[in-house]
Amino acid sequence: MGRRQALELYRAPFPLYALRLDPSAGLLIVAGGGGAAKTGIKNGVHFLQLEQIDGCLSASLLHSHDTETRATMNLALAGDILAAGQDAHCRLFRFRVHAQKGNKAEKAGSKEQGPRPRKGAAPAKKGGTETQHEGVELKVENLQAIQTDFGLQKDILQKVVCFNPDNTLIATGGTDGHIRVWKVPTLEKVLEFKAHEDEIEDLALGPDGKLVTTGRDCKAFVWQKDQLVTQLHWQENGPTLSNTPYRYRACRFGQVPDQPTGLRLFTVQIPHKHLQQHPPCYLTAWDGSTFLPLRTKSCGHEVISCLNVSESGTFLGLGTITGSVAIYIAFSLQRLYYVRESHSFVVTDVAFLPEKGRGPALLGSHETALFSVAADSRCQLHLLPSRRSVPVWLLLLLCVGLIFVTILLLQSAFPGFL
Repeated sequence: MGRRQALELYRAPFPLYALRLDPSAGLLIVAGGGGAAKTGIKNGVHFLQLEQIDGCLSASLLHSHDTETRATMNLALAGDILAAGQDAHCRLFRFRVHAQKGNKAEKAGSKEQGPRPRKGAAPAKKGGTETQHEGVELKVENLQAIQTDFGLQKDILQKVVCFNPDNTLIATGGTDGHIRVWKVPTLEKVLEFKAHEDEIEDLALGPDGKLVTTGRDCKAFVWQKDQLVTQLHWQENGPTLSNTPYRYRACRFGQVPDQPTGLRLFTVQIPHKHLQQHPPCYLTAWDGSTFLPLRTKSCGHEVISCLNVSESGTFLGLGTITGSVAIYIAFSLQRLYYVRESHSFVVTDVAFLPEKGRGPALLGSHETALFSVAADSRCQLHLLPSRRSVPVWLLLLLCVGLIFVTILLLQSAFPGFL
C-alpha cells in the first residue's frame, strides 16, 4: 500500500480534543483548549464551514465560541444542540446559522453560482458569542450546565458523552466509574448507577435502549437502564495471548449495510499496560442483539486512541496515540487506508462525512471522507477514492492488452490467421 497524504483543513490556536459534523448545515465543529492553566493557550469551540471549492473540500472559520478557562474534552451533537464535556461538567449549547439580512450578496442578487473562496473569518466579538461571516452569521446560546463526575481523586473529569437515538437523553461517564443519564435540555438526572470499578473509557447507546460501557477495569458491559444484561467476553473468545492483559478502549454501534434493522457493535482492545514488546491491538465486531463476537482482527501494534463508524455502517475510522489514521471495512475488518503518523501527536477524535446520497454533495470524486483532530491543533481530511472509479487510461491499456493477447492466441492456434 503506497503512502497516502492527508489534507490539512484547519489549524486551531489550541490543542484539539473533540470533533463533530453537522452535515445538514455543512458544519465541522472542533473543540479543545489548554485548560485552566495560565499558559496563554485559549479554550474554545470552533464552527467551520465546509465547502467544495475548485473541486476540493475546504473548511473556513465561521464562528469561534470562547469557553473561558474550560477546555472541551468530548462532544456530542443532536440537531442544533451540542453537549460538551468540560472538566467534571457537561454544558449544553444551542447554535443557529442565519443568513445576514441586507448583506451585499443579497443586494447584488443571485448572479454568482456555486461557493466562493473566503478570504478568512471575521474577528469574533468580545466574549466569543457571535461571529459574522460573509453572508452568514452563527449564534451560540448557553442552555444548561451540570456536574457529571464526582470522583474522589484530584483530577475528576467527564470522559465521554453521547445522545440516545431520539435525542431526548444524554449519558455521561467519567473517572468515578458511574454512568449518569440526563434529560435534554433541562439536564434533569433520570438515572445513575455504578458501572465500573475504575474510570469509564467509553459508552454507546443503542436504538433499543441498551447501553454498552467500557472501563479501565478491563471489562465491558451491556446494560438495560441500570440492569446488567451481559458482559462482553473478548479475551475468552479472542486470540490466545498469555500474560498480556487487554482492556476495551472504545465501543460504537453501527448499522448493518442494506439491513435497516441490523445492528453491530464494534470494540477496540488495547494492552492494559505499556509493554516493551508492543503487542498488537484488536478490532472486534459483535452481534448487536446477542452480543456474541462475530470476528476479531489485529489492527497493528500502534495503540488505538479513538474509533468511529460511518453513518451507513460500511467503514470504521481509527486514530492512534502516535498520530496515525486508518480506515477499515466494517464487515471484514480489512484495512483500506492508512497514513502513518499523519498527526505529530495523539489523534483524539475521528468522524466520517456521510457517504454519497446520505448527506451534502461535498465529496466530489470520492465516496468516503474521514476527518481527524489531534493534540497538535490540526484538523485533517482523509479521502478514500471511489471503489467504482477506474482511470480511463487503465481501461484503454487493458483493452489493448486483451486484443494483443487474443491475436497471439489465434496465431498460435491458426498459423494462417493473419
